[in-house]
Amino acid sequence: MTVEEMKARKRELGMTNEELAARSGVPLGTVQKVLSGATKAPRLKTLLALENVLRKGRGFESERMYSFHRLPEDPAGGTDGVAETPAPYTYKKKQGEYTLEDYYALPEDRRVELIDGVIYDMSAPSNLHQVLSGYLFRRLADYVDDHDGNCMVYIAPFAVQLDRDDRTMVEPDIAVVCDRNKLKRFGLCGEPDMIVEILSPSSRRTDITVKFRKYLDAGVREYWLVYPEEKKIVAYHDLQGDQIPTVYTFEDNVPVHIWQDTCRVDFAEIYSRIRFLYEL
Repeated sequence: MTVEEMKARKRELGMTNEELAARSGVPLGTVQKVLSGATKAPRLKTLLALENVLRKGRGFESERMYSFHRLPEDPAGGTDGVAETPAPYTYKKKQGEYTLEDYYALPEDRRVELIDGVIYDMSAPSNLHQVLSGYLFRRLADYVDDHDGNCMVYIAPFAVQLDRDDRTMVEPDIAVVCDRNKLKRFGLCGEPDMIVEILSPSSRRTDITVKFRKYLDAGVREYWLVYPEEKKIVAYHDLQGDQIPTVYTFEDNVPVHIWQDTCRVDFAEIYSRIRFLYEL
């Protein structure tokens, strides 16, 4: 739904902002700003949570996942005096039983991935992680632009409904999609052609084992694992073939196999720009 469609549906249901906030778990101030147009680029999870309630109508009661407190007046203006405090969230189901409905109902500030009905919490990325991700995204996107390519390059957060079912939704650090028919308003329904995951202590085990297997089974063609601390890249250039990885360092030019190695990412050049972060 667009914001205008949400407003029309809310009027049709005779629902107030307060009721919509209570049913969706989205803070009242956020609901007001989204529907008034004050927030120009609402977060995807916010829109999906609101849409979920509006589509189901008054027969749907969402669990309250927020408590509220009053804020003092903002000296600069811009606060409506209401702020959300994430209430301690206790998962109500057994791991393996969760669906996209549970995923969308989570508090907006809780970053998770859903894999085969299991919820995996995600920690905030580090400075090094974000800078590496940004440089890699730029190199891949520039290649597509320079070659008039049909592919699209996405950087997290980007929702990927990997198995096209209601039990898996992942957020790769970088995803390359060359079949635009798979793209939807919320993100991607199906497998990307290429995925890059930048490892962090909290995600390392999941990226190397659980997500590797999921990407393989889904049909992802190329998978890179970037190890920032070790300054190396483990690249599966033919994930659907022999699955034998090639190991590179931050001194190498790493070829992109989905583009017949005509694109190469110069990690030495990237490292020269981010070296100072290793000294912090």
